[in-house]
Amino acid sequence: MENKKIKKLSIAAIVISILPLTTFIPSLLNITLSDGVRSVWAGVNIVSVLVGFALSVVCVKNHDSRSVVNIIGMVISSLWILLICGILALAVFLNFIQ
Repeated sequence: MENKKIKKLSIAAIVISILPLTTFIPSLLNITLSDGVRSVWAGVNIVSVLVGFALSVVCVKNHDSRSVVNIIGMVISSLWILLICGILALAVFLNFIQ
């Protein structure tokens, strides 16, 4: 029973970690989104990265439940978090320069 829950959590973590890639769909289809929709989409991306990272940490924390899928989800979420932190640092830096 416990193993099935961990497997479902790990699959959910990797799907949620990959969810921010859907941001590229409108640009590939040449669809222009309004500012409000872009803001909401950015918020959803940030939340999905944080939730995916938290779920990955829960799955990887237990030695018995570590698997390749869990580690891949953790790496993907970590890279997204690094990207978000870099963008935030650049925004703060540019605001101080101006």
